[in-house]
Amino acid sequence: MHIKTYGCQMNVYDSARIAELLGGQGYQTVDDPVEADLVILNTCHIRDKAAEKVYSELGRLERIRRDRGRSGAKQFLIAVAGCVAQAEGVELVERAPFVDVVVGPQSYHRLPQMLADSFQSHAARVDTEFPAESKFDHLPDIHAPPGAAGAFLTVQEGCDRFCSFCVVPYTRGAEYSRPVAAVLAEARGYAKDGACEITLLGQNVNAYHGDGDDGTPWGLARLIEAVAAIDGIARVRYTTSHPADMDDALIRAHGEVAAMMPYLHLPVQAGSDAILAAMNRRHTADVYRRIVERLRCARADLALSSDFIVGFPGETDADFRATLRLVEEVGFAQAYSFKYSPRPGTPAAALPQVPEEVKRERLAQLQDLLDRQQRAFNVAFLGRTVPVLFDRPGNRPGQLLGRTPYMQVVHASADATLMGAIKAVEIDGVGPKSLAGRLSRQAAA
Repeated sequence: MHIKTYGCQMNVYDSARIAELLGGQGYQTVDDPVEADLVILNTCHIRDKAAEKVYSELGRLERIRRDRGRSGAKQFLIAVAGCVAQAEGVELVERAPFVDVVVGPQSYHRLPQMLADSFQSHAARVDTEFPAESKFDHLPDIHAPPGAAGAFLTVQEGCDRFCSFCVVPYTRGAEYSRPVAAVLAEARGYAKDGACEITLLGQNVNAYHGDGDDGTPWGLARLIEAVAAIDGIARVRYTTSHPADMDDALIRAHGEVAAMMPYLHLPVQAGSDAILAAMNRRHTADVYRRIVERLRCARADLALSSDFIVGFPGETDADFRATLRLVEEVGFAQAYSFKYSPRPGTPAAALPQVPEEVKRERLAQLQDLLDRQQRAFNVAFLGRTVPVLFDRPGNRPGQLLGRTPYMQVVHASADATLMGAIKAVEIDGVGPKSLAGRLSRQAAA
């Protein structure tokens, strides 16, 4: 089988679980879809381009299937999973009738039976229900890939916030938090497999409220403390968070839990209160500023990342200037920014739209400011020595890539035996999106 993943880190996690699930059915993963008997597209529906990329890939897979049929080779199954499958369901089969299986993100534990049924009947199988039972109760134990330095761990799914631009409540459903025991068991398994960094995932991860062994709900801060206490876990991160769920305990944890990395992705989306209200974000720009101030009081070296949407329906020049002011005042080490893209079925899609050329101009202006901030943040590391977790090979022989505590990519000359290790690196170069360095004398020795 070949699995192609689009979108967020939760989709990366889901793809790993699908691979484990189908591995138990005898499937082995291959890198080239031409060599596969089954291709699964694990999809994202956040923006139009993401969905269109899926349909473009489906067209390519249809050609592979036709070629396979002409050569008399065995059956070539195509499955679409994830949020495009959930959002478009039957429409997807109508648009791409050669697809064999369409399964939403809450139902992929049913994939083995769906594939077997489709193989027998040669008819499409569609499952986009929100099952009463948790899919996690029906999935096999997952293991970190051999040599993996870090692992993603989904602790929460769905969202009850209903931002007016977002499809997540419709594609992932209501908020669900996994029990504490299940999360900690999975984290211990990753640590046993050699992963020293755990990233806790959720659509709204800081709304986590999983039950402890005594039935008492735990918040995310308490869960982080427990994960950080696992032998072998040196780094803990979490994403994606919502400002409205940033509670006192979680803010304190940033200063009190040594394994908590000083980097936080905290989406604000806009700097105008009028636009934030229209987005149904349930916080103001000043509330966001105060949260950031409290976080930086807890952890002075905290680096922030965020998401921004420009050209949201009704956004005026004054609204956009408010966003620029917030960016200038807060300062971001990294950020993701996009033109507003209407998603069918969301409230904002029905509102009068900002002209495309205005969106384009505003996005360019915002990205210029964000790029300058990221560059300044990275330049400040020249001459510093920072701990880097090496997690993948570099582009050249004898080179490894890794990440600082602040999520900066670092490339350095290092032996492959250091894969998965945290080593001190002296930063001596800054690129547009990454740092360069060399092992400190002590680390090299």
